[in-house]
Amino acid sequence: MELTLIWKTVLIGVVEGLTEFLPVSSTGHIILAEELLHFQGPPGKVFEIVIQLGSILAVCFLYRQKIWDTVSGVLRREKPAMRFAAAIIVAFLPAAVVGVAAHKYIKSVLFNPMVVAVALIVGGIAILLIERFAQRPRIKAIDDVDLKTAFLIGLCQCLAMVPGVSRAGSTIMGARVFRVDRATAA
Repeated sequence: MELTLIWKTVLIGVVEGLTEFLPVSSTGHIILAEELLHFQGPPGKVFEIVIQLGSILAVCFLYRQKIWDTVSGVLRREKPAMRFAAAIIVAFLPAAVVGVAAHKYIKSVLFNPMVVAVALIVGGIAILLIERFAQRPRIKAIDDVDLKTAFLIGLCQCLAMVPGVSRAGSTIMGARVFRVDRATAA
């Protein structure tokens, strides 16, 4: 019995590792994997949190220099760092407000495999359409993202509260809609 649990854990970890840094929903894929493997309940949820924390820490490590430069720049009141930090905060606010307001609804109604499957399909189609019809970028560097664009991208990030919609995908595609070039959006 323990060996089966270990293999399920390894498989879900592999799903997380393969999907976290792609514009597809790692959470959605984990929900589907847990459903297929019958790996649900408290042990599954704790594991999900732990492996996603690992991904967050990996991102922090990868961007540690930008984080350090921004924090130290804000402390020194440097204008580029202040603008970037303000844009991050403004982009975060819509998701924070919607997340707090709709948390119970999202958890009780949307966290099921059917919603995830539909969201993955619709998200894939949206990525194809946005990439096909995206206008020429007007913003080509992360430090050039203004507060209005940051807020609009933050609104797009709210879509990722639907399990199966990728945070990275909704943010990148939202940025593309608002004419941020692909590399900067990523």
